[in-house]
Order: sequence, then structure tokens, then C-alpha cells
Amino acid sequence: MAREFSRLLSLHVFIVLWCLGTFVVSFAPQVPCYFIFGDSLVDSGNNNELVTKAKANYRPYGIDFPQGITGRFTNGQTMADIIGQFLGFREFIPPYATATDKQISTGVNYGSGSAGIREESGSHLGDRISLDRQLLHHKSTISRLSRSQRKTLKKCIYIVNIGSNDYINNYLLYDIYNTSQIYSTDQYAEVLIQQYSRQLRTLYRLGGRKVVVFGLTKIGCTPNEMNKFGTDGKPCVESINNAIKLFNDRLMPLVDELNNNNTDARFTFINLTSILSPLGDVPFPSTPCCHVREDWQCVPNSIPCMIRTLSIFYDGFHPSEISNIIIATRSYVGVLPMDASPYDISQLARL
Repeated sequence: MAREFSRLLSLHVFIVLWCLGTFVVSFAPQVPCYFIFGDSLVDSGNNNELVTKAKANYRPYGIDFPQGITGRFTNGQTMADIIGQFLGFREFIPPYATATDKQISTGVNYGSGSAGIREESGSHLGDRISLDRQLLHHKSTISRLSRSQRKTLKKCIYIVNIGSNDYINNYLLYDIYNTSQIYSTDQYAEVLIQQYSRQLRTLYRLGGRKVVVFGLTKIGCTPNEMNKFGTDGKPCVESINNAIKLFNDRLMPLVDELNNNNTDARFTFINLTSILSPLGDVPFPSTPCCHVREDWQCVPNSIPCMIRTLSIFYDGFHPSEISNIIIATRSYVGVLPMDASPYDISQLARL
């Protein structure tokens, strides 16, 4: 099974990289700036100085990253980093925590580990920068831009990848949060979408027009959730993935609504279920690449697996760099029509 999985993963990476062949050569950025919102899937160091257990500013995180340990929750680049390279940015977009006035003209990364759509999500781990707070930070960033720079905001790419912690570090923690007692899975998905809708409309009011909204991955296939809930002999925890589907099924219509109600809006939905579906016939490896603590983050200074290109997960929650490559490449150029709707990122950049 492991050999079959490694062959499939290698073939998948080859296909998406081949499809990108004519697109990734860029001598100048395709858009004037690039802004990143989300959680630990895109965090590049904003949590480093926060009082929180959700930190990745130690080895073996960053073991394959060019700049070493930065606070990224993976062994190498995040999906946001790779998308930035495809867009032609030579430097990594800086985290808000350290971004200078000179740097912010090309973009800012607001992502924060354990952050959610809901303010309380992840609070048991300590401080985090929720999406509402990230939007406030973006408003502050805009105030630091010159008048001419503000005029370019409508041409920039914005990505938003958040929502996982509203399940992992909220709804599915029955002994800490009461959301599962208040809402059914269907009601909770609706409540999340309603709040997310308000937040995306706020981003629009702040100048965002080319906005990439990522759906959630199958959280029931992460090593932590599989270990915690069990799979009853199935490849993943089906009840969790069914709950996630209720959220994702509402997200694409929300994107369509935002576009229909705002004639200059160019929101697009990235379907991570579709992007990762070629791996769906093979059970996900349930063993993280690094040795994990009780909270399923990497043990500090431990030695990770040697062949990291064959690992889907780096720790108990977060994808390895090779997984981020798959996500980023098929987000940038969709291989299948259902990967991105109505645009993939390469198309969005050209609009």
C-alpha cells in the first residue's frame, strides 16, 4: 500500500508541474501585491511572539525552508509561499508582525496558527489572530500605504484559507467548547458561513476584488482526528468529513453570490476536495513525518522522516511541503474544471 501511495503521489506531482510548465516563468510580478489571510496553513511567523501553544518557530519545522526556522507549520514552503512564486514575487510575502513600510507595498501575510472564523476558536491554546482581527490589521496596513499604492489594491490577489480551527479547535472539542451542544452540524456550517460572508464583504469594502477563497480539506483524514475518533475500518473519520462537506457545499454559492451582487468583484472558490481527490482511492498515511507531542505538533529538535516527499502530513495536522506543492499548483492552474470556480489563480491574475 505504501508503494502504491508513493507512486500515485509522484504521478500527481508530475502532472501538476507539467501543466504549469508554460506559466511559472515570470520576470515580474503578475499583480502589484499579494495579501494572505488564514490560519496555520499559511502562517509565516505571526504567532512567534504570541503567548500560545500554537507555534512552529523551532526545529524540525522549517528544516527544508530556504530561510530555516520562521514559524511556518511545515518542513518547507506553505501553499501561500508557492502561490506567491507562481505569481512572480521573488521575495516571500512578510508576516504582518515584522512587515516594514517598504515591504507592505507588495503585500502582507496575516495568517495565524489556531485562528478561526469565530473569535473563540483556538482560544484554549492561547492568543491567536482571528480573521476579524486580521481584517483590522489589513485596514491598518492600508492606512500606511501611499495614495498611489492604495489605487492598486483592486488589482492585487488576496487569498483566504481559514475555517479548519472552527472545527478542530472548537466544534470537535466537546469538553472545551459548547458549540456542538448548541448547533447541529448543519446549523454550525450555516452559522460559520454567515459570519464568513460578513468578513469577506469587509475585505471587499477594504478594496479586495480578486479574492481566492479556499474550501476546507477533509479534516477527518488528519492523523490527529483519526487517532482521536477512530475510523471504524474506513480510510478516514467519515462523520467529520461529512460535517466539513456541509460547510464546503455552502461556500461556492457564497462566492457566486458575492460576484453577482458586486459587478467588479472577482471572488473564486478553490475546491481542495477535488484537488486532493486523486489520492482519495488510497488511504491517507496516518503517521506524521515528525515525531509528535501529545498535542500532535512536532517534538522540538526531533529528527523527522528522511524522505519527506512521500509524506502527506508533516505533523498531526499540517501538510508537508509536497502536499503544499500539489495544492498550490492546482490552485494556480486547475487540472479539472471542479478544481477552481469560476477562475483558477492564473486566470484571476490576468483579469
